[in-house]
Amino acid sequence: MESKQRLKMSQQLGWDISSNPCSEITLKGYDLSGFIDAGIVCKSLSLVVLSLSNNSLRGELPSEISNCSALTSLDVSQNELSGRLPASLSELRTLESLNLSNNNFSVRVSNNNFSSPVPPDGTRFGNGSYLGNAGLCGTPLHIVCTSAASPVEQPRKKIPARMQNLMYSGYFILGVAFLLLLVFVLLLKNKKRKKKTEEKTMVENYKEVVADSNGYNKNTSRSDYSTSSASLVLLKSTQANDGLRFDDLLKAPAELMGRGTYGSVYKRIKEWMISDEEFEKRMEMIDKVRHKIVLSAVAFYCSKQEKLLVYEFQQNGSLLKLLQDAERGRPFNWSSRLNLAAAIAEGLAFMHNNLQIMSHGIPHGNLKSSNIVLNNNMEPYISEYGIMSTNNRTHPSPNKENNNKDGDMKTFKTDVYSFGMLLLELLTGKLNQDNGFELTKWVNSVVREEWTVEVFDKALIAEDDNQESMVHLLQVAVKCVNAYPDARPTMSQVYAMVKSIKEDEDQRSLASDQF
Repeated sequence: MESKQRLKMSQQLGWDISSNPCSEITLKGYDLSGFIDAGIVCKSLSLVVLSLSNNSLRGELPSEISNCSALTSLDVSQNELSGRLPASLSELRTLESLNLSNNNFSVRVSNNNFSSPVPPDGTRFGNGSYLGNAGLCGTPLHIVCTSAASPVEQPRKKIPARMQNLMYSGYFILGVAFLLLLVFVLLLKNKKRKKKTEEKTMVENYKEVVADSNGYNKNTSRSDYSTSSASLVLLKSTQANDGLRFDDLLKAPAELMGRGTYGSVYKRIKEWMISDEEFEKRMEMIDKVRHKIVLSAVAFYCSKQEKLLVYEFQQNGSLLKLLQDAERGRPFNWSSRLNLAAAIAEGLAFMHNNLQIMSHGIPHGNLKSSNIVLNNNMEPYISEYGIMSTNNRTHPSPNKENNNKDGDMKTFKTDVYSFGMLLLELLTGKLNQDNGFELTKWVNSVVREEWTVEVFDKALIAEDDNQESMVHLLQVAVKCVNAYPDARPTMSQVYAMVKSIKEDEDQRSLASDQF
């Protein structure tokens, strides 16, 4: 009803409802009075036609009329406008038709490019007001007009086809964008709903598993509970198993280490393109090769969507936290750093020697300071060994390494590179960022300029007696981070070098204590 009333009113007022009000304003003969407020009229930057003729408007034509930058036709004829025309009229570059007739303007339009007949009453301004406009004609200029064009109202200009196409294209793009946003929101909701359903189903399927895992037989090295879709595998007997809950696994934070109940840490891995069978086989192979420095998984769970692992919680954080605390001034002496380096080298070399001989080989694949955790005695554990595949890992070495066809076998040398980065962090006190490219570049440049001492952490230099062993360890680190994988030593060779440095340091310390 309301829309019908508006339509009727528009028809009574003579408003052309087929026109676009954002591009055309025609208010001819409405007995309007007052002044022209160009600040309001020109808010629509797409205004093309403005016709206010045959009204009672007064005052000057405002200079703000230049804000209507898209105008092609301006008609203010038959009003009571006065004064000079604003200089800003020249800024209307697209203006094609201008009708100022039957007003009280003191007009001077000389030296422009106007072309049309001058109305007869234009004689009151004198010929000088029209000079320099070759296209003007009419009685005031004593020039006969060759066309029959009327000097009064010009025919209404249609919106250019190009501008219409732009407007329609804009509407189309907005429509498509809205539809895409709607589809995205629906897909997101559907994904969340599907995930909740899957988790609910898995929890229901594993109620029996949770109950059984609490009564886990400690005389058995492995218990395997499975259904057609997933499996929960307990790898060893620890106190962590005494309260292991499957629904705690499901709530583990995505791709992050987080402390759970009963002294367990859950690690969640998504989008690892590896079958459940291959993942289970991989975990069992790693579990068989145990070393005191390598933190073994307590249990694991796998499904098509994600893999979860459980580790025993280590209270003293990681090597990364230790390095960060050292940056803030916490003591972290050379002896402690060298002991950590030797222990990590020993554990990594042991795992390489035992896992490299298998059919596919299983390197660590993601060795970094945050994966070196510390027990109650501040002794290091290498965590997360072998849980990242080649496709799920960022290689720290140049692209030439990624082109090798022998996959995981070649990435044992990537572990060597990562160990070299650990050594550089221990020696320089600087943290590894951007896969270590900037750190290795800086260390190599300093060593090349024979300013080796500038590499070391200032806290280490202050100890004064250890620079020789620090230089030797730096040489090992530089060999490990060689840009060419084949030029890097094996972890067994690295361990032998680090062990020798530690033994020499221990002998030196013993001799100094005796004196």
